[in-house]
Amino acid sequence: MSKYLPLSKRLILGLITLLGVLPWGVRADAAESVVLKYRFLRETVSVEELTTFAETGELSTSLQAYLKMAGKEPAELRQVLTKEVAVNPILLHRVLNSAPGELLLDQTSQVIHTPTNRANRQSLRGALMSSALPNGKITLIETLQHYPTPEVHVEGNRLVEVVQRISRVTERLPNL
Repeated sequence: MSKYLPLSKRLILGLITLLGVLPWGVRADAAESVVLKYRFLRETVSVEELTTFAETGELSTSLQAYLKMAGKEPAELRQVLTKEVAVNPILLHRVLNSAPGELLLDQTSQVIHTPTNRANRQSLRGALMSSALPNGKITLIETLQHYPTPEVHVEGNRLVEVVQRISRVTERLPNL
């Protein structure tokens, strides 16, 4: 097993280099805003605003009004944004680049997607890997922070479904 350790380290370093992201670095290609949709309602919220809400529970006036109109509890959104899913980044990379992983990405991209609905799979894969690399955990808020387009669209009614799907898939993966 020890002969594979250098390969693992090279793979992780290669992934970091390929993705070009580190959590403490400047991310010029990261999402700045999220278009949050619940049924026929839609609201553009800054990623910074969502991050503040996820970290502190403090709602901006506009997000509070929007969630009230949508009939959504802020606590539910906060829980979905901050739910941690533990992953092995190397295994995650392998899975997301396999046929079943691409199917998962395609299904998830129906809920979290680019404004144009193009390159959804690639954008989501990069955001998930960027979320997982620093600490072996994925959260929705980190995935949105790392999404590689200036704006990301989120179908709010299906967020819980996505987080549950990703959790189920990662629970089935062996720990390496």
